[in-house]
Amino acid sequence: MLNSVVALILQFLAMLAGFFARKIIIDILGTEVVGLNTTAASILGGLNLVESGIWSAIAVTLYKPLFDGDRQAVREIVALHGWLYRIVAAIVMTGSVVVMLFFPQIFAKSELPLWYPYATFGVLLYSSMLTLLVNYNRNALYADQQNYKVLLCARLIALVKLICQAFAVYYSKNGYIWWLVLEAVFATLGAFITRIVVYKSFPYLREKVSHPEALRFKYPEVLEKVKYLFFHKVGAYAVTQTSPLIIYGFASLSMVAMYGNYQILVTNLFSFMAALFSGLEASIGNLVAEGDRKLKMKVFGELLSSRMLIISVTALCVWLLADPLITVWLGPEYVMGKTTLLMIVMGFFVGSCRGIIQSFVDAHGEYRDIWAPLAEFVMNVGFSILGGWLWGLDGILGGAMLSQIIIGLLWKPYFLFRWVMKEPMWPFILLFVRYLSLLGLVAAVVLLIYPLLSLHPSASLLEFLLDAVIVFVLCTALMGGIMYILDANTRGFVSRIIKTLSTK
Repeated sequence: MLNSVVALILQFLAMLAGFFARKIIIDILGTEVVGLNTTAASILGGLNLVESGIWSAIAVTLYKPLFDGDRQAVREIVALHGWLYRIVAAIVMTGSVVVMLFFPQIFAKSELPLWYPYATFGVLLYSSMLTLLVNYNRNALYADQQNYKVLLCARLIALVKLICQAFAVYYSKNGYIWWLVLEAVFATLGAFITRIVVYKSFPYLREKVSHPEALRFKYPEVLEKVKYLFFHKVGAYAVTQTSPLIIYGFASLSMVAMYGNYQILVTNLFSFMAALFSGLEASIGNLVAEGDRKLKMKVFGELLSSRMLIISVTALCVWLLADPLITVWLGPEYVMGKTTLLMIVMGFFVGSCRGIIQSFVDAHGEYRDIWAPLAEFVMNVGFSILGGWLWGLDGILGGAMLSQIIIGLLWKPYFLFRWVMKEPMWPFILLFVRYLSLLGLVAAVVLLIYPLLSLHPSASLLEFLLDAVIVFVLCTALMGGIMYILDANTRGFVSRIIKTLSTK
């Protein structure tokens, strides 16, 4: 709970700060500089795919020794993490040098001086190297359910950095130079403060481990998990990167821009959802380490019910409030059709539902189904192209959602229960169908009540905020009340929260 609350608050603050800072940067430095930052970050993100899987593989391996209090094993696994990250750092650095040789061609159409991309990429690369070479040991905090300490350090420093950068750009004649300098200074500050926090929580990690490269033979499961995770991470990256390209290919630029406005809303919702459930990964890993199968299934049911409640309420609110928000924010001419909005809401719902399944798969460290992300990528591209050819943007969104349903909601639950947890799958199917039925019932009631409330959220920003609160309370009361009355898992989750709060 502490991890989730801290992450949620900091995510909200980061969103507000980012909104105002981005406006200042665009107004003063121009959209080309913002595009340069985005491009440089994308290039570095592609290079950092080399790291894919190491972080998660180490975290999974740490759950058991942390639960058992085996300090020697924790030291060795963290040392192995550091050795692997040093290899990754060397590969990323070499790849970066090669890529920078082509910067004159990559940024040939840019009107900015050539030192802009070099300086921008260099600062981002420096920050990435700090993460790989200095802060790799923060994984111990994450695996020990203390990730809130890292978040407080990293996110608060990032907030202060963003505010300082905005002021520097606004008041300085050399705003972008100061932007880069502050980026490097705060990255250094954040790295070393995080390292101090890690050592304060795990003082025994200060002790050096000799020949960490030899530990790959002592913990062969780490490299095995890295191998499997690499396919999953690259597959997920490919899916997220190809969908926008398909949209560009079939839709007009104006349609893409209008869809992008809605996508910003959904992206922020996914970020809030990730922050809200960020404390679960290590907690589930700790639960798996206990080895109590009955307790594990009980907690799974409670977490599934809580997630379905939050996702259902959020989806209903997006359906009712997205168009009014776009109207207040940008104008009525940017509102899209109801069919497109339905595809967006359903895509958000499906993408969020698969999260709890994936959390339990990750906690067990089972990634043998390396064909799944590759199959999802192929289906995503195939279904999206076919849907785009037949129905345009709505078909593209529907095709992407269909691939998520097949892999995320059909295969992944089967894989989790049949191969990972070795439990019957039918209780999950009955639960999921029950929650979908309750959502359908609540949605029908809300759609009947909503016109009777005489709300006008499109009238003004203040009216939208007031009406949004009413809609949220209505959906939460109906969905939450019905689930609490009819579902034992929901009652168990509420009891767990009350018990946790009463003991703190």
